[in-house]
Formats: sequence, C-alpha cells, structure tokens
Amino acid sequence: MAMDPRMQELITLKTIAETLNQSNDLTLMLDIVLDKLLKLTGLTVGWIFLVDEHMEYECVADRYLPPALLHDDKHPMQCGSCWCLDRYRNGRLNNAVNILNCKRLENAVKFQWGDTLGITHHATVPLYSGDRQFGVLNVAAPGKTHFEEEELALLQAVAFQIGSAIERMHLYAAEQHRADLFTRLGEFSSALAAIKNAGKTPVQLMEYALTLVGVHFDWPITAWIEPVGSDLVLRSVSTKDGMISPDAPFPPTAQYWLKEVAGERSFTMVRSTDIAKLAGCHELHGALQSLSTAIVAPLPFCSSTMAGVLLIGCHKHGTRLHLFDGEVLEAVTEHIAVALESAQLEEKRRELARLEERNRLARDLHDSVCQILFSLSMTAKGVESLLNHDSNAVLSSIRDMQSLSQHALKEMRGLIMQLRPAGLETGLITALKAYGEKLNMRINTQITGVLDLPRAVEEALWRIGQEALNNVCKHAGTHQAEIALQLTAREVVLSITDNGLGISKKRRKQSTSTSLGLSTMQERAEALGGQLTITSVYRNGTTIKAVIPLR
Repeated sequence: MAMDPRMQELITLKTIAETLNQSNDLTLMLDIVLDKLLKLTGLTVGWIFLVDEHMEYECVADRYLPPALLHDDKHPMQCGSCWCLDRYRNGRLNNAVNILNCKRLENAVKFQWGDTLGITHHATVPLYSGDRQFGVLNVAAPGKTHFEEEELALLQAVAFQIGSAIERMHLYAAEQHRADLFTRLGEFSSALAAIKNAGKTPVQLMEYALTLVGVHFDWPITAWIEPVGSDLVLRSVSTKDGMISPDAPFPPTAQYWLKEVAGERSFTMVRSTDIAKLAGCHELHGALQSLSTAIVAPLPFCSSTMAGVLLIGCHKHGTRLHLFDGEVLEAVTEHIAVALESAQLEEKRRELARLEERNRLARDLHDSVCQILFSLSMTAKGVESLLNHDSNAVLSSIRDMQSLSQHALKEMRGLIMQLRPAGLETGLITALKAYGEKLNMRINTQITGVLDLPRAVEEALWRIGQEALNNVCKHAGTHQAEIALQLTAREVVLSITDNGLGISKKRRKQSTSTSLGLSTMQERAEALGGQLTITSVYRNGTTIKAVIPLR
C-alpha cells in the first residue's frame, strides 16, 4: 500500500530537520542532508552551489553525479556559468522552478565528457533565510523533465530549512570567531605592554605593534597609514609573506576619504568604491592591490591629534571581515595609542630625571667646587701682593692654594663618579665601598641573601647610597660608615649607618623640606614603589634606610 503523499512530505521535512540539527560543520551537514533528500524523494542526483557576496560560486556538496559531471575531477561543476546561476545572480530566482535543460549536461554531451545516465533536466531551488541568500539546490533523475507543483513545494520547504540552518551556522561561526578575536586581543595587549617602555622610538614601537598584529590575528593584510605633512603615506604593510615598507603617498583620489575616516572616532567599513580607489593605486607596489573587503580605524594619539590609520583587509577569495573585526581593530588601535602615549610620557620622565640630576649637580658644583675655586682665586691675588714683602706669608698662602686645589679636585672627582656610575658591574656593595674610599672613608659592609637586582633598582640604590655617603662625609663629622644590604624575594633593603654627630629634630625637619639631596633620595625610592626612612639621634649617629619592593 502506497504511503499518503502528505505523510511522505511530513516524514521528509521531519528527517531533514533532524539531520540539520546534528552538526555544526556546514559542508558535512549539507552533504548528509542532500543524501537524505534524494533517498526520501526518489530522486537520484543532486548538488548544492553556495554563492558569496561577489557572486562567485562553489559546489560544496554533491551526490551520485553522472560520469559526465565527474569528468576531470568534477571540472564541469567548478567553472563556467549556467542558467540557474544566471537567474540567481540577476535576482530572478525567488522560488523552486523547473529548468528546461542543464547547460552543464549539454556541454558534457557536446564535448563528450562521459555518460549522462539519461539526466537532461533538473529543478533549481534558491537557498535563503529572511533577506539573505546563500546559493541554490539542484536535484534531478534520469528521464525526468518536469517537476509537479507538489514536488516543487516540498523542495521549497526543504530549502527554507537548509537556508535557516546555514544562517544559524554562520551566526555560530561568527560568535566563535568573535570570542577568538577578543582572546587574541588579550594576548596582543599583554605582548604590547611588555615592550611599550623598552626605550623604543614611536616609529619602532608602531612597527613592532604591527608585527604583533600579524602574529596574534589572522587578518591577511594589516597596513599602517601615517600622516606626513598634509599627506597620508602607506608606511608599513604586514602580510602572511612578511613585512614591507612602501613609504608611498596615496594619490589624491584616495587621500580624501582616508582623511575623512581618520577623523572619525570609531572604525569604518570601507565601501567597495573606495576599495577600488586603493586597488588602482599603482604607486603602492601592489601592497593593497588584491583587497576585497577592508576596515579602517584611526590611531588616536595624545587624546586629540592623529598618529595615523590602521587598515585591515581580506583578499577576494579570503575570509570575509565582519563588524566585530572592526570592534577588535578599534580596541587594537586604542592599545597602540596608549602604548605610544606611555612611551612618550616615559621619555619625558627620563628627560625630567636628567634635568633634575643636572640641576642637583649644578647646585653641588656651586656649593662646593665653585666656592673652593673662588677662594683659590682670592688667595692667588693675595699672594701676588705679598711677593715683594713677606716670604713666609707667601709660602703659607701657596700651601693654602694647594689644599684648596686638592679639595676642589676631590669634589670634582666625586661629582664625576655620580655622573658615571662606574663599578656597578662588580656589584652594588663593592661599588659603594669603592666610592666611600674615594671620599677617604672607612667602609664596613654586610650582605644578607643572594639575588640579581633589576637594573633600575640597582641604579636607584647606587644613587641613594652615593648621596648618603656624601652626607656622612660632609656633615656627620666622621669618616666611618657601615653599609648593609638585605636581599629577599620580595624586597631589597639598603642601610647606611654612621656614628657621627646625628641630626637634631629641628634641623632634621628643616633638612627634609629644604635639602635637595634628601628629597632626591626619597623620590628615587618612591619612584620604584619603595620608601626612604631617616633615623638619627643627635650626637649619636644616623641611619638612612631604603626599602624597594621587588615585583
């Protein structure tokens, strides 16, 4: 007893629906669905073309093709056009229709590619979901030249199911890709943060950031467009084949819209007409010749001005860019802008530190060497007036001049040592002991723990130790000091203790607020997240202790 056609239709739709929900692999799903459809409808041959936004097609699934269509590794299914695809491209394929005959099969007969197994005609059904179209479904059987309305209606219903499944899979893949992009963004941010304060110039930092974009993201093309004067110049392009630096200005046709998008606050999906302007820029040495889709985002710098534009793009046969690619690109440009601003602020901080050091040395020179040289000059004038009178007074003055000149030489050597921290390669304690001995001091040292200090911490402690030993030499009334260094995994502690005059409470309060040396030591410690403490008992010595955390 034959099954009721209506029941057969329901069974077909139910089976297809169940099959469509069993996999998130689009190709596998279409292949299985096509096989189920043919078995349930009694048809023998079928194939599915998916068509992209450029109206280029791909045969993603086929079942039981005749030898004529299998010729030369399915070459007839991979090239050329046909009536069903022509109707689809022209917007005239809205429902399941009968195709009078198949051009691909006609060509197979014409060029004798093989047996067609009696198949000459097929039905064509568009695959779409809502207003989005994805391609066409073709089915056929030997000797079948016409499909009834009921058969076309069933094929139309199946096509709706397939189109909805394709849409679902596209959305799923897009969300997966979006999640992957933001994971990569985190990795990119960490990598960029690791080098942003490594002393690179803005151009070096920008090119390195472009390299990191190529490492962490799958965008086929990434380009940095930099403003030079009133022009925009293609500075660097990163592709899967490596980095190139065309340093080529854009022609006027592309300059206008690039400057327009560069002034925006967010990313911009590049229009096809503007992509064509880039593709026509022969001056760019082919770097952007093969773009099909592109997104640009401005590189904000110093909150107001523009450091350029970052462009990502895909080839005609590559992965299509989506809005979330633009969201991630915008975040990438913000991270790069922060890195550039941080590098600029770090350079300003270093410049201020150098200026501060010069000012301190200038004051020290004025307070010590300049005063000694002035005294030396005045003594020399006195000697000149005594040359013809008192020989003993002349001799005494000359001795004073020698003493003053030696003291000035000692002061100058000490200041030179502060400018050039030689000896640190032998270790912090060794360098400080050698410095103290140059000041004619007896230095006792004590070290607890073994650890390689970061360069910045070692240099800061060297400067703090220098200043502390200078203070002992100048103000403590003693030539003996003890240096202790305690090293742990969490912090380093440097202590410099003398048994000199100490500091009275009144003088300590005045010194802390007015002494450039003490405030400089405190600023050096605090710049590294540490602290400086001064413990002093009047006429019973002083201890200066710097505690620096180790991260």
